[in-house]
Amino acid sequence: MIRLENVTYTYPYQEKCAVKDINLEVKAGEIVVCTGLSGCGKTTLMRLINGLCPHYFKGNLQGSVKICGEDTIDKTINYISQLTGSLFQDPEQQFFALNVDDELAFALECKGEIPEVIEKEINKAAKEFKIDNVVNSKVTSLSEGQKQKVGLAGIILQKVKVIVLDEPTANLDVESTKELAGKLFSLKKQGYAIFIVDHRLYWTKDIADRYIVMSEGKIIKEGPFDILKDDEFRKQYGLRNIYEEDIRDNLEDCHVSSNVCLNVENLSFNYNGKEKIFDNASFSIPYGITAVLGHNGAGKTTFARLATGLNKISKGSILLNNNKVDKKILQTNASLVLQNADFQLYMGSCFEEVYTCIDIARKDISKQEKKKITEEVLEKFGLSHLKNRHPQSLSGGEKQRLVIACAVSKKPKIIILDEPTSGLDGKNMQNIADILKSMAEEGTAVIVITHDLELINKICRYALRLPFNNKLKKVV
Repeated sequence: MIRLENVTYTYPYQEKCAVKDINLEVKAGEIVVCTGLSGCGKTTLMRLINGLCPHYFKGNLQGSVKICGEDTIDKTINYISQLTGSLFQDPEQQFFALNVDDELAFALECKGEIPEVIEKEINKAAKEFKIDNVVNSKVTSLSEGQKQKVGLAGIILQKVKVIVLDEPTANLDVESTKELAGKLFSLKKQGYAIFIVDHRLYWTKDIADRYIVMSEGKIIKEGPFDILKDDEFRKQYGLRNIYEEDIRDNLEDCHVSSNVCLNVENLSFNYNGKEKIFDNASFSIPYGITAVLGHNGAGKTTFARLATGLNKISKGSILLNNNKVDKKILQTNASLVLQNADFQLYMGSCFEEVYTCIDIARKDISKQEKKKITEEVLEKFGLSHLKNRHPQSLSGGEKQRLVIACAVSKKPKIIILDEPTSGLDGKNMQNIADILKSMAEEGTAVIVITHDLELINKICRYALRLPFNNKLKKVV
């Protein structure tokens, strides 16, 4: 179904090839997982399979890429898309419609299906992916995890033969990840060829047939799950843990700590007349590291936006160190890292991106000192070699590190990170974990919205469990 023979690909104006001498086959009824350090060529390999390289992302292709026996170099994107379905790391990039039901109907309408069939297929897919409660909603109102589910449902409705998934669990809660694994296993049994690019490996153990590990554009190792069991090998090539322990229930409830940073009192909030996400809720966030836990759509990102002043609360108040604060003070004292890094990247280079954050937040230091700190921050996050690159030319993992670097450079009293390990390999995930632990030790309140069990195990002590009504309660 997928066959790459002696494939080398080079982007325009780049001396170094993105992938080199790739030989790969994925048969019908197989799941192959590709992993490796950020920037090692995984995304380019995915683009070669779905035809985006060279038909959209231009470049020089050597060798052959065949999908369902057809050479993609001779085919249009339109034709290749009838053979392959892709889910991008940011699903919103591939949405065509404003509403969920229209988005799900799009592929079926393109095939000329009658309205009765379209409605039946949409209802079936919505139930399978547990998005039937948002099927009439605008896609922009969904949580990132819900968007991911809509994207996956849309792919299945296309009835393609090849499925390509880029970090498919990055925004999914643990329970939804298990459901995804089961769904992909079912599709595998139906004869689909499935290619997954991911750093998180534990969830694929029981469904994947083979793994390929990439480094510097080459496949350096290929085989079953057992090839990942060597601890030294994983450390050398920046791979994530292959087994995960779920300690969420063991974390202390955040309100039990006496060392309080934020107090939220009688909070109420809803979007545009919709059902209240918070209804007269009161809770506290301590200094240290707190994980915000809950299923997709539980209100985790909404809490982050309220706590950093991006949204105005409908009712109630927020206290910082027992002092009531307004939106402006929250914005001055808190840094927020959004799930989608692209929303926070504005400048022409990585250096400018970090420098601008320091320049705005730290008026008390000289221009020379700001430049020095910028260099130090880039070095700390492993971005020095990319300092002159445009942020939008970076890989997903590199963008993620850059926006975290920007937030950290401001030296905030509170830092809230929404799925900060999305797109990060094992090496950079550990580096981010160490930096956040250091910030907490120095007196910053670190709040992490995450489904990443590995990150929770490494750094989190407290938990804010959502949803809740007035009192905190564990997610069932």
